[in-house]
Amino acid sequence: MSWNNIVSIVNLAVAFTAPLLIIALGGLFSERSGVVNIGLEGLLGVGAFAGAIVTMMMGPSAGASGVYISLAASALAGGLFSLLHAFASITMRADQVVSGTAINILAPALTYFLARSFNGGRAIIEISGLSYLRVPFLSKLPVLGPLFFEQAYSTTFIVLIIVLISWYVLYFRPFGLRLRACGENPQAADSLGINVVRMRYYGVIISGLMAGLGGGILLNTVIRQFSELVYTGVGFLALAALIFGKWRPWSVLGAAVFFGVARTVASMSVLYEGFRNMPNIVFNTFPYAATLVALVLFSKNAVGPRAAGEPYDPGKR
Repeated sequence: MSWNNIVSIVNLAVAFTAPLLIIALGGLFSERSGVVNIGLEGLLGVGAFAGAIVTMMMGPSAGASGVYISLAASALAGGLFSLLHAFASITMRADQVVSGTAINILAPALTYFLARSFNGGRAIIEISGLSYLRVPFLSKLPVLGPLFFEQAYSTTFIVLIIVLISWYVLYFRPFGLRLRACGENPQAADSLGINVVRMRYYGVIISGLMAGLGGGILLNTVIRQFSELVYTGVGFLALAALIFGKWRPWSVLGAAVFFGVARTVASMSVLYEGFRNMPNIVFNTFPYAATLVALVLFSKNAVGPRAAGEPYDPGKR
């Protein structure tokens, strides 16, 4: 394997890890508040669709600023769509898994219909996406420079900053303490004057914002078109990274890197002569098989928030 191939694999792995990480981080906020959100797949799809529509409406003349506007639209769309899950699972006390499943079923149907409506009957919306960024000074570092800073995306650094802020907010700010208390013992949190319903709404909305942003990043860096490729299990990989990372921001980062590399290896393996005659199913299932093996081997003692998945009933206080 040549040095150029190694650089290409690392660059693609980093590009894919960034949206996977921010989506998993969104799931962390929701589940830390006590609401299981398996609808991340649908939320990221809604975010990708919103970003594609905004990009199409602005046209190619919008340039780099247009990309960031589309990312903001992606986050906003994911946050608004997550209100459906919040209303069903928090206000109506519906089963959270069923509600998340409904989100995953509704989102592809709705976005395909809207895409055809906006795009003259075509469900595929192509965009130019985000350009590479060459980081000054750091790109000149030996080995590390070409691997991580020569052809980087600005969204990767934005995601890392969000991880840092999330870690600080969750563990060092009153908001994070209250959010985690609602996911561990909502009755005790309520007795201390914490509005459990409001905090859980915050958790789910933040989850939607991050999942939508992840869909926008995936659209602008890896896929570069809105199509059925958006709904290919990335949200479920993010859930696996959340469990594998034991609901902690930095551990989720490590898990996202692992699953991002597995997905990248599966995607780029067809470029090498020795793998071209192998069935496609081997490569298509590799990242998910690796996910199952990792969860079986390393997540036996992974225990999530104790109240996650349980509708809050003030009468049980």
